[in-house]
Amino acid sequence: MTAKNSHPAQSKQTTPHPNLLTLARESVGELKAESVLVLDVRELTTIADDMIICSGGSSRHVKRIGETVIQNAKQAGLQPRVEGLETSEWVLIDLGGVIVHIMQPATRSYYQIEKLWDIGISINSPQANSSN
Repeated sequence: MTAKNSHPAQSKQTTPHPNLLTLARESVGELKAESVLVLDVRELTTIADDMIICSGGSSRHVKRIGETVIQNAKQAGLQPRVEGLETSEWVLIDLGGVIVHIMQPATRSYYQIEKLWDIGISINSPQANSSN
């Protein structure tokens, strides 16, 4: 008998979804997240392999994007850990191997978390704005 991990989002080795990055990327794209940036951080940290940073035009947009990521993750058998959904200024969703940051533009501009990981390999998502 194999023990089943009750919190798959806590360990990237036990996540049941074969491609978390695709799931996360498609989820933020469903509701037209803005300025989508995908960062490969596997050489920089052990907390995740990839990060997605994106914006929503308003708190309602940020919240809906977050809810969509959460819903799709749960449908894939994950139990995502979520912070900030109620205020929807900055929503952080930990999927286990991928961390998704969804921010209002002013919050993203203020914190500039992309710069924390700027030595990582970055890949712009197909959904990213061409103005970046």
